[in-house]
Amino acid sequence: MNFRQDELTVQVAHSAREFAHQHIKPQLMEWDESQEFPVAVFKALGKLGMMGVLVPEQYGGTGLGYFEYSAIIQEIAKVCGSVGLSVAAHNSLCTGHILSFGTEAQKQAYLPKLATAEWIGAWGLTEPNTGSDAGNMKTVAVKDGDDWLINGTKSWITHGKSGDVAVVICRTGEPRAKNNSTAFIVERGTKGFSAGKKENKLGMRASETAEMIFDNCRIPDANRLGQVGDGFKQAMKILDGGRISIAALSLGIAKGAYEASVKYAKERQQFDQPIANFQGISFKLADMATKIECAELLINQACDLKMKGLPMTKEAAMAKYYASEISVEISTDAVQIFGGYGYTKDFPVEKFYRDSKLCTIGEGTSEIQKLVISREVLK
Repeated sequence: MNFRQDELTVQVAHSAREFAHQHIKPQLMEWDESQEFPVAVFKALGKLGMMGVLVPEQYGGTGLGYFEYSAIIQEIAKVCGSVGLSVAAHNSLCTGHILSFGTEAQKQAYLPKLATAEWIGAWGLTEPNTGSDAGNMKTVAVKDGDDWLINGTKSWITHGKSGDVAVVICRTGEPRAKNNSTAFIVERGTKGFSAGKKENKLGMRASETAEMIFDNCRIPDANRLGQVGDGFKQAMKILDGGRISIAALSLGIAKGAYEASVKYAKERQQFDQPIANFQGISFKLADMATKIECAELLINQACDLKMKGLPMTKEAAMAKYYASEISVEISTDAVQIFGGYGYTKDFPVEKFYRDSKLCTIGEGTSEIQKLVISREVLK
């Protein structure tokens, strides 16, 4: 397999890198401290086509592939994991779900607004008491004539407060029954749909995470995505692509921490020489570089299979699992290399350290990835 970046991917990565340094880096710590969700940044990314990367041009997107998509997320995450996370969630979850399972009318209605970031998208599966146990969700949709009534609460939702439209997976059958959930599109402003608690997080603080509350929220059957009962199966397919997103996000954070560490190790003097000359530091950098190369190869393999339309559940889970874990390891070593300075907000690695941990939890924990992988290899 030849994963050498083509000219288009290089150009796209360069554009994302330039944008991140010009429009994100100057204010990232201000957003982190205040937990501000910088909507204007995403509107600007929308104008560059980076909020509808995988959406075909006929629906207002850029019609690019997963290699370009991965490159964009990595370059943004090298500067700010929070913005990278929101770009990933918007592209792969809400937008990706409508693109994959929407009717032509639904695609025409929502994709142009999402692809340009006129609207920000949210995606709701997780609940207060059901994370991995999605078959036992409490948010219920009941058919009422030509409409559906939704009641329940979704938690840990990216853009749960500021999102203009959400794809919500609701239980439409008995708990734990087969094919017991259905996906729906719900627009902000719909009566009975409101935002709840916004989470005060360790990291990824500028990526909004909040509850979505449904209280007799009435939506037409035209807002149903696919067949009744197909919600969970749809969600699993969406999460396959989402794992590539989080793997790319993890890798971007790891690269940011690594590059900062190399620069600092060359500049920081101890005993009249750069600390990079000491084996204790140089070996850490060698481990970082090796882990990054391994993660990148796993991600590229998953992207390659996805673009070819081949099965990639195992490969995407491997990429997400490995990249997220080494992101934590590399950012931890980065703080160690920086020493006391690494523990302060005056240097970038403490933020990489805080942001990296979510990657091992969101869109399926490392333990869930191991479950997916083990099931695939034991088939």
